[in-house]
Amino acid sequence: MVNQQQTHQKHIPERSCVVCRTKAPKRSLTRLVVIDGELHIDPSGKMKGRGAYLCQNDGCWERAMKTNVLNHALKVTLTDDSRQRLSEAMPSS
Repeated sequence: MVNQQQTHQKHIPERSCVVCRTKAPKRSLTRLVVIDGELHIDPSGKMKGRGAYLCQNDGCWERAMKTNVLNHALKVTLTDDSRQRLSEAMPSS
């Protein structure tokens, strides 16, 4: 029989950064979502649409902007406007 006195830790969802593949708690990552072919930053993590996560590492953000890793993860071709929006949202060190 399980002891009823044991404390139960709440489950913390984890996600992976699409660039470095590091797992981290969902709340510590930035969610990017594509809605109608347009890239949005999703601070709530609850917007509808296809999403991908980036960690707070500047190198991951730079690589995401310069390569096609987000194109593959989000199944969309990012425009120059989307890449500009991404660079503006990059966390500052």
